[in-house]
Amino acid sequence: MKKILLTLTTTSSMLLAGYTAHISKITPAIKQRVIKGGSWHRGCPVPLSNLRYLTMTYKGFDGKDHKGEMIVNAAVAKEVTQIFGELYKSRYPIRKMRLVSDYHASDFASIEADNTSAFNCRAVTGGTKWSKHSYGRAIDINPLENPYISRSGKIAHKKSLKYRSRKHKNSSPSDRAIIVKGDRIVHLFKSRGWRWGGDWHSIKDYQHFDRLYKK
Repeated sequence: MKKILLTLTTTSSMLLAGYTAHISKITPAIKQRVIKGGSWHRGCPVPLSNLRYLTMTYKGFDGKDHKGEMIVNAAVAKEVTQIFGELYKSRYPIRKMRLVSDYHASDFASIEADNTSAFNCRAVTGGTKWSKHSYGRAIDINPLENPYISRSGKIAHKKSLKYRSRKHKNSSPSDRAIIVKGDRIVHLFKSRGWRWGGDWHSIKDYQHFDRLYKK
């Protein structure tokens, strides 16, 4: 009985019409992965005890169900599973969803793989301050189709160059993965208090959503 009660207090699950999501504390096995992979280390602004490991069903570019994983701040874990549940219901396609540790904490490598990810203890792009990803309060979604564009207009990833123009053209998975103003995905995040990098002025970070504060 004690073992069952412990499980219920450290994990939670969500099941909705084919979509499943599971939230748990950082287990020893996940801790080993993030440390070995370099996405968390001593000195990071958030302890592992404040993070949560998520598994969620998503629709792949092949139209099939896949099981993805993500680490976020405990304060936003539940609403992240709810948002991705809505994205699943709307059949929004996601290329891949793996921990950035699988790419040795390289943001560049994760983007090259078109990987949707969240927590990564690193500095902001082009700066020295902690990124919102370091707090587990930021998510990058389909980063190749939704590139980061610098103040000078540079796009670092060649595969993203064709996505500089921000408009839907057809119903292909890669086209539906593009995030533009007015899309349902933008509403789902912003209605819950998240910011979208596509709204920024000096730079554009179309893949990026972040949550500054949650009561």
